Amino acid sequence: MVSTEPRLAEGTIEAQLPSGLYRVEIDGSRVTAHVGGGPDLNFVRLIVGDRVVIELTARDVTRGRIVRKLDL
Repeated sequence: MVSTEPRLAEGTIEAQLPSGLYRVEIDGSRVTAHVGGGPDLNFVRLIVGDRVVIELTARDVTRGRIVRKLDL
């Protein structure tokens, strides 16, 4: 049985990829993530080196959604 509880992790943006994707490094592993939210949310600019919180998918831990940008 697959857990429906989202797994959150903190990471650092390593690269900006085409099609609105980002490569995020989490504890030595790399995850491909997109920015969560719809067009009604405020626009947040992400650059390489930003700390973010991502929600990992239950089926594939190499994919995720960026849910928040952390302030330094």
